Amino acid sequence: MMGQDLDKERFTEEEYLRFGERIRGQLGTLREMLGTPGFGQGPVTIGAELELFLVDERGRPLPRNSEVREALGDPRVVLELGRYNLEVNLTPTTLEGKPFELLGAEIQDTVSKVDAAVEGGGALPIGILPTLETGDFTVGAMSDQNRYRAMSRGLRRLRLEPFLVKIDDLELSVEDVILESANTSWQVHIRTPPERFARLFNAAQLAIGPVLAACGNSPIFLGPRKWEETRIALMEEAADDRDVARLERRDGRVTFGSDWVREGAIELFERYVADYEPIVPDLVDDAGPHDVPELRLHQGTIWQWNRPVYDPADGGHLRIEMRALPAGPSCADMAANTAFLVGLTLSQAERDLTGYRFAEAYQNFYRAAMHGLDAKLSWPGWDGEHEAADLVLRLLPEAREGLLGAGVAPSDADRALEIMEQRTRLRRTGAVWQRETLESFGGDVERLVRRYRELALSGLPVHMWR
Repeated sequence: MMGQDLDKERFTEEEYLRFGERIRGQLGTLREMLGTPGFGQGPVTIGAELELFLVDERGRPLPRNSEVREALGDPRVVLELGRYNLEVNLTPTTLEGKPFELLGAEIQDTVSKVDAAVEGGGALPIGILPTLETGDFTVGAMSDQNRYRAMSRGLRRLRLEPFLVKIDDLELSVEDVILESANTSWQVHIRTPPERFARLFNAAQLAIGPVLAACGNSPIFLGPRKWEETRIALMEEAADDRDVARLERRDGRVTFGSDWVREGAIELFERYVADYEPIVPDLVDDAGPHDVPELRLHQGTIWQWNRPVYDPADGGHLRIEMRALPAGPSCADMAANTAFLVGLTLSQAERDLTGYRFAEAYQNFYRAAMHGLDAKLSWPGWDGEHEAADLVLRLLPEAREGLLGAGVAPSDADRALEIMEQRTRLRRTGAVWQRETLESFGGDVERLVRRYRELALSGLPVHMWR
């Protein structure tokens, strides 16, 4: 929904009021639809969105996304917040068969096409571009679309003082949401029937900790940082709408969440309406029979790391969007990351997690983002804390079982999970490669980005990069 542009960027207070009334009314409509027997049934499918950076020949951010999209003429490619960002919406595929082989091939094809369409530069999938500088976060760096200007106005309406972003020893004061453009993600969707949602969503919340530990690819933002996935901290700070008057709300607009889901997807939608004020109150007067457009738009402005998606397509269905993985490093890595995350989620959904302390899953997520494979993580049924690398290796067979149980071909599951195993055993994540390479290049971030692009386009998984 937020992928579509709006007719305008300014809204009246009356429109905010009417929008609030509509989303509250649409909660009842959605609850009724999700409770209808047989609603939202269908094959398990997965899909993904890949956000990319555009760079010039030196490796610096290149603010030409509109021209590149026009040159491509590909409906899968849309503008992102920053003029140096693009998003590719990949083709959904059934989980049965060889989904990761198909996904990897489409990633390779689309990234290569986008790269070839960039005159005087190229494209690369990376969590945070190391060559970004503070001068890249001006108002002029925002894509020329009403929806982004409206989102910026809506957040400033709630938070009048400047956004103060703190990560480690870095402190930035910014007036706008443009810092979000420093982050690019690999966002995975899995379709679920309403009655399975709570189990699958909770399982995704548990699974993302160890998976993220093995996928770090964002260690550099305005200089090297201590986090393996600095993107997690940066996104949470850059889009936080809480000012002094809203600090009583525990969660910002970008959040891991604060408890397990017990009732189903409607529980999260109700929380989003109760806890978060609208920021883009665009009113729709021609909604279809299975649509709740204002509620979907509102949900699209709350960026929980795992979040529910209601889609009116195919008579209406639910998906879980897993937003925490970084873009990159290569097509093989992203397909492997997806296999591990989806497989582990499916396997953990076989048990009721609500008796496990949510705080443990919460802590796992942020420890993984900070320390990667060196993080100390806990796991239900296992005593004490475990090094993330050991935990990942012990969980790979469980992920494989989850995939095979869903009909994934053994050869496809094994090929993807073998990449995860090798990366973990060698401790060669994208974050580790970036840190080591930056040191060997004497701190030359432009050279780092140029080398990264060469290797990412080769399709080789990062543990084989030299």
